[in-house]
Amino acid sequence: MSNSVIGLSIDCADAAKLAQFWADVLGREVNPQPTAEFAAIDAHDPTHGPRLAFHQVPEPKTIKNRLHLDLISSEFAAESERLLSLGATRVNDTRKGGARWTTFRDPEGNEFDLVAD
Repeated sequence: MSNSVIGLSIDCADAAKLAQFWADVLGREVNPQPTAEFAAIDAHDPTHGPRLAFHQVPEPKTIKNRLHLDLISSEFAAESERLLSLGATRVNDTRKGGARWTTFRDPEGNEFDLVAD
């Protein structure tokens, strides 16, 4: 028996709003008829990442994510500015060895990284 990852589920307060943020970030479309309770972004092309499902939960986010998305861009500075214009918040800039990335938070406080290509 084997398993495959079909997508990631993200808890949130407003599924439609957070799905739209991530659709804008990734250049993808939110599936039809999103609601505050549930929304999704399907993966029509595997090179653009997995399916993302957003589920409304009653409790707020309280601690650092145990799982986060890593994005990569060859236009690091421009993409950082675009993420900020979409509603992300810059948390931390990191350089380790030859690697460079910035940690951001989405509008609901979920951390994600943008890695310089």
